[in-house]
Amino acid sequence: MPAPGTTALLILLPAAEPALAAARRIDPALVRPGLPAHVTALYPFLPDNALTDEVLTAVRSLAAGFPPPEVPLTELVVTPGFVALAAPALQAIADAVCVRWPEVLPYGGRFGPRPAAHVTVAMGGSAETLEQVAGEVRPLLPLVDRAAALQLVALTDRGWELRLEAPFGG
Repeated sequence: MPAPGTTALLILLPAAEPALAAARRIDPALVRPGLPAHVTALYPFLPDNALTDEVLTAVRSLAAGFPPPEVPLTELVVTPGFVALAAPALQAIADAVCVRWPEVLPYGGRFGPRPAAHVTVAMGGSAETLEQVAGEVRPLLPLVDRAAALQLVALTDRGWELRLEAPFGG
């Protein structure tokens, strides 16, 4: 579990909520609490106390450089300990964020310098449980959304809180 002061850059995808709801019905512990369906552009991001006006301006500028993308979610990815929806339409944005802040390794470097853009549906659980989740999510596909903004969130003692919403395309 991350510590208070940890931040992340996210792209919310409300259309993916039914997939997370399906996982929660099977086992609520499989779904991260406190965050809606999203693609992580960069986690962890800079510490909350390092979010200067310059950083916030850079996030706004980066987001403004991308038109609001349509995001089809058609591919379910199931690996040991993990069920996700692939979101290749958001890869360019995630890559641009990582290029802009090269000193921040996505996921602390656990998945390499360019993790695939995805919506995490379920984490943990047995192979049988994750296959059950996959079986509930597959009939929901395809899901389609239009991403509106890059959101900067910070973990506090009260949970994840929005620090900035930077709209795509302006």
